[in-house]
Amino acid sequence: MYGIASMTSQLSPPAHLNHYSRRHWTVENRLHYVRDVTFREDSSQVRTGNAPRTTATFRNLSINTIRYAGRANVAHARRDLRNHADVFAVYGI
Repeated sequence: MYGIASMTSQLSPPAHLNHYSRRHWTVENRLHYVRDVTFREDSSQVRTGNAPRTTATFRNLSINTIRYAGRANVAHARRDLRNHADVFAVYGI
């Protein structure tokens, strides 16, 4: 793997760079992978106006609500929480 850093080699040893590289993949796997696979965001036909940003916001809200409820697997939680009252109960609504 190759990478470009703006720090000198004394300030950015391999272990330091490895840490940041792995942190990037944590974000990729935790959020983007869920949005791509569970919500099929890449195959979405929504492309005009504010609709893409709005649907992404609702997807993020769904993912964060499920995680706030203590569920680790978003796909399983989506199937289990089809009753909207259960989802709103997480927030006390």
